[in-house]
Amino acid sequence: MAYYRRAGTIPPKRHTQHRTPEGGLYSEELMGEEGFSSDSSLLYHRGVPSAIVGATPWDLPDQTLTENRPLVPRHLKLHELFAGNDWKSADVVTGRRLVLGNGDVRISYVAAGETSPLYRNAVGDECVYVESGEARVETVFGVLDARQGDYVILPRATTHRWVPVGDEPLRAYVVEANSHITPPKRYLSKFGQLLEHAPYCERDLHGPDEPFLAEGEDVEVLVKHRGSRGITGTRYVYPTHPFDVVGWDGFLYPYTFNIADFEPITGRVHQPPPVHQVFEGHNFVICNFVPRKVDYHPLAVPVPYYHSNVDSDEVMFYCGGNYEARKGSGIAQGSISLHPGGHSHGPQPGAVERSLGAEFFDELAVMVDTFRPLELGEGGLASEDPGYAWTWAGRGPVG
Repeated sequence: MAYYRRAGTIPPKRHTQHRTPEGGLYSEELMGEEGFSSDSSLLYHRGVPSAIVGATPWDLPDQTLTENRPLVPRHLKLHELFAGNDWKSADVVTGRRLVLGNGDVRISYVAAGETSPLYRNAVGDECVYVESGEARVETVFGVLDARQGDYVILPRATTHRWVPVGDEPLRAYVVEANSHITPPKRYLSKFGQLLEHAPYCERDLHGPDEPFLAEGEDVEVLVKHRGSRGITGTRYVYPTHPFDVVGWDGFLYPYTFNIADFEPITGRVHQPPPVHQVFEGHNFVICNFVPRKVDYHPLAVPVPYYHSNVDSDEVMFYCGGNYEARKGSGIAQGSISLHPGGHSHGPQPGAVERSLGAEFFDELAVMVDTFRPLELGEGGLASEDPGYAWTWAGRGPVG
C-alpha cells in the first residue's frame, strides 16, 4: 500500500507488551511481504493466530486449463455461466468459475447470493471487480463496503468473507495473482506516494476504519495455497474466531477503489493502453477504460488502430456503456474478448468510420494484459461464442 493506516488499540511501541483489560497479553502478529523486506502490518489478536484444531483437504472448484489452440481471438459470454436463479445458491469464493489462466494469474467470474465461507488466498493477492450488486467484505482488518464499480484489493493471506447485500446478484470478476497487486511503479514516488500525474490518489483508496470482532468456536477457514502439483486447498478449523483483532497498523491491508474515481488521461491523438493502467502484478497489468472525452486533433481517429500484442495476451471485460470498437461483434455487458499475442486485432469493420468526429466515449471495461499465454478454464469453454474469430472477415471458418 501507498500509505500508513491504523485502527483500534495498539501499543505506543511495536513489539512491546499490549495487555487486555484483564491483564493478559494480546498476541502480536506481523503480516508482511517479501521476507520482512517490504510492506507489512502488525495485528493484535485476542487469541493465538497459529492455533488450529483441525485440517483436512479442500477440493477447489475445477482448475483445469486448456490451451488456446488453434490460436484465435475468443468471445466469452460470462452472464451465461449463471443462468436463471443459479446465483442464489452461489457464493463469491466456492462459486467461482475459472475463465482464463496461466502461471501468473487466474481470472474467474461469479454471480452470488449467499455469504461465502471464511477464506484466504495464500497464493497471491486478489483484485475483485464488482460488476453489479453490493457486499460487505468482512476481513481480519475490519469491514469494507463494496459497491458497483469497486475494485476490492485483498492482500495475500487476508482472512475474509463476502456477504452480499440486497436482493440482486452480486456479480464479481476475480483476478487472482501469484504475486502482489500494486499501483504502477511509475505512479509512485521513491517513498510510495501517488504522484501528481497518477490518475488517482490516496483519497480514492478506502480501507477499514475500525476492527471487526466476532465470536465463535471451532471455526472453519478455507485456504488456497501452493502444492507440489499446483494450486490446492486446505480446510482449517480454528478453536476461536479469526476475527479477533483489537487493533492493527501498517502499510498492508485490504482496500477498495471505485472505477468512477479514475481520472482518464486523454490527448490530441489516440493514447495507448498504458494511460489506462490502474494496477500491476508479476507478468500482468490491469487497466480500465472509463467514460471520457476522446482525441481532439481535427483528423483524429478515436477508436484504436490495429495492433499486434507481440508480448502479451489482452483480456477485455465489458462491464458498462457502449464499446465503439466492438459494435457488430456481439460484444455486450458481461462479455470477455481474448486477443492473444501472435494475432493482430483491432476495431470491427465499419467502426473506424463511425468513430470519426466523436467527442466522447461512454464505455466501461476492465482490461488484463498478461505477458505469458493464457489458457481457457472450464468457465471460458462453457461460455464461448464460436463465431467471434470470423467477425472481421464476415465469413469462415475455411479448411
